[in-house]
Amino acid sequence: MKTVLRLLIPLMVLASCGPLSLYYREGESVSRMQTETTQCQVQALKDAPVANQIRQNPPVYWPGRTYCDGRGYCYRTPGWWQPGNVYTVDVNQDLRNTVEAQCMAQKGYRPVSLPPCKSGVKSKVAPVRTTKLPPLSSASCFVKFDDGSFQIITPGQAG
Repeated sequence: MKTVLRLLIPLMVLASCGPLSLYYREGESVSRMQTETTQCQVQALKDAPVANQIRQNPPVYWPGRTYCDGRGYCYRTPGWWQPGNVYTVDVNQDLRNTVEAQCMAQKGYRPVSLPPCKSGVKSKVAPVRTTKLPPLSSASCFVKFDDGSFQIITPGQAG
């Protein structure tokens, strides 16, 4: 259990350092954007429902080895087959993502991905949850709060 925790904690920290991907329409409230995103996700799920398929990687043959001692005596170990891993694929996932993106585009949103702010940027701005989507620039970044909310920061602009 301790080994699992030692592996999971760094992975969780790394995951929190990734980009913030969201649908963006300047001036829109975050709560409305989230509501419309959920509506589009539900519609996409209706239009392209989960369609899981079980698949399997091909098996792999591991040949035996030949071992020789220093006296000229050699022997061979038998080879073996390792079965392929079984996994599940949702074949409608890409279609569902496309339907969701089209739904949001019809509502005037576009997908954006913002990098996390560097500590130098964070320290210059008071931590305030973003409630209205601000103007963005190529320097825009985000700060994520413990409750899952975020702050979008565009250096050089107020707010």
